[in-house]
Amino acid sequence: MRESSRLSRRAALGLTAAALPLSTATEAAATTVIGGERLARSGVQVRGASGLPKKLTARSWVVADCTSGEVLASFNAHRRLAPASTLKMLFADTVLKKLDRNQRYRVTDADLADVPAGSSLVGIKPGITYTVEQLWQGVFLRSGNDAVHVLSHMNGGIARTVAEMQARAEELRALDTRVVSPDGFDHKGQISSAYDLTLFARHGLRDADFRGYCGTRTADFPAGGKKTFQIQNTDRLLTGSWGLKTYDGLFGVKNGYTSHAGNTFTGAASRGGRTLLVTVMHPDAGGNAVYEHTAALLDWGFTHGRSAQAVGTLVEPLGEGGTSAHAAPEGRAARAAAGAPGSTAKGGSAWHLAEGAAGAVALLGAGVWALRRRGKRAAAGGEAPGGDADQGGATVAEGPG
Repeated sequence: MRESSRLSRRAALGLTAAALPLSTATEAAATTVIGGERLARSGVQVRGASGLPKKLTARSWVVADCTSGEVLASFNAHRRLAPASTLKMLFADTVLKKLDRNQRYRVTDADLADVPAGSSLVGIKPGITYTVEQLWQGVFLRSGNDAVHVLSHMNGGIARTVAEMQARAEELRALDTRVVSPDGFDHKGQISSAYDLTLFARHGLRDADFRGYCGTRTADFPAGGKKTFQIQNTDRLLTGSWGLKTYDGLFGVKNGYTSHAGNTFTGAASRGGRTLLVTVMHPDAGGNAVYEHTAALLDWGFTHGRSAQAVGTLVEPLGEGGTSAHAAPEGRAARAAAGAPGSTAKGGSAWHLAEGAAGAVALLGAGVWALRRRGKRAAAGGEAPGGDADQGGATVAEGPG
């Protein structure tokens, strides 16, 4: 059954944050640097190790130990950039546990009416019944925006899901992230950072279902009746496609591509008892560059990175052992909160958040009304408040890349 479309207190707060101007929404972050002071600096950050790959053209990247949370090396870790489909990691971390994987759902035309034109699709059709597990396979393997929208409607709607994702990002202390859509499709004001994407991956991988989906290479997907067709994961380092070899030990996590964001990727690999996370955003070249950068940084982490001293840390979520962020000089901290110099995504500006979040602004009043209504019910002894593509080239507007 669909959940109620009422906004929870946490979701309404997330919607409020998404709608506020960037300077207001990050006021609390302006006096701290999430993850440590060095991560606020521009340029390469590394200590005690050499041999970093040369000719890295990405605008931002992070290498971190998944177990300890130590950031071993970084480049513009907090720079705010368009995340593309890597934002689906946050979508999964927010919605995955709310729906039983064996639940069956018959898709309607309305569930697909708001999928953006040019989206990467897994091929969902109205009138066909899917399990929640199959829908998540569509999200992780094919980066299907159609699957994201169906799951979002099952979760109470797009607006509610966006608000919950924003609240989840703040809970994870991913303060560089502003959510406008649940699928990562290009929208003005939708931003994240290599640091935040790495946080999403690390937290998501703690869940067995998340790990299972992101590491699945192929699956049979319903085509209607008793027919199925095979879908393959678009993570080229996982499947060894498009002229790349599979990366030894890699088991996920998520890739992305849009014409605005370019290529983004977060990968996780284990070797010799150690698990590393690498996020790469916006290399100059398209094609395989984002995967080649990731493989090179993973190679460095498993070799030279063993002697590296941490330049920062992946913080724990609030309520799960998270503590206050490390203090830092005001000017430098403010730069970290607002992104490194020149930290706008291609073709847009992160400072135009209010314009990009117009839809969230329009829905804010409804969220506040819902909270007030719930509060009145609680006062009257009623309801208690709280609770709750890779499409073969760069010609598509959006795809998992």
